[in-house]
Amino acid sequence: MRVAVLCEYSGAVRDAFIRRGHDAVSCDLLPSESDFGPHIQGDIQAHDWSGFDLVIAHPPCTHLAVSGARHFWRKQKEQAEALDFVRWILDLPVPRIALENPVSVISSRIRKPDQIIQPWQFGHGETKATCLWLKGLPRLAPSCIVDGREARIHRMPPGPDRWKERSRTFRGIAEAMADQWGQA
Repeated sequence: MRVAVLCEYSGAVRDAFIRRGHDAVSCDLLPSESDFGPHIQGDIQAHDWSGFDLVIAHPPCTHLAVSGARHFWRKQKEQAEALDFVRWILDLPVPRIALENPVSVISSRIRKPDQIIQPWQFGHGETKATCLWLKGLPRLAPSCIVDGREARIHRMPPGPDRWKERSRTFRGIAEAMADQWGQA
């Protein structure tokens, strides 16, 4: 299966698919943290993804996540552009698409998510509600429910790399995506 993982700098999802024998590539404005698989550093909109079987996208949530709702009034232009970017991804001519984002205005301005998952359903004792908007894919089934409901991601201290750490895909979720959607 040909898999494109868009807006992913960590390589977590791409690498999980490669380990299962898929032809996977990631694309992001940032360089990849992982040298395991191929990565295109650049604008995802500059590429043709139509030859792919599956796209998994993690668009930036800065202007979308409800955690920043108190700032929405002064970010209307940025939010409109971010929503147009989400629509562009969801409209890609690819048979299977998963778009991942936290609880956000995508739900009220485009459509409700097909599923909301938590890291603790995939082997990580943490909370971080993650919405999935799906096209041609089944809902992701929990693969390893664990005890513990720590809000570590939410409680991260301020810092220059906080946004990168908060956006990193949990390995258990990446593995479940590759196990379950790699068979779709």
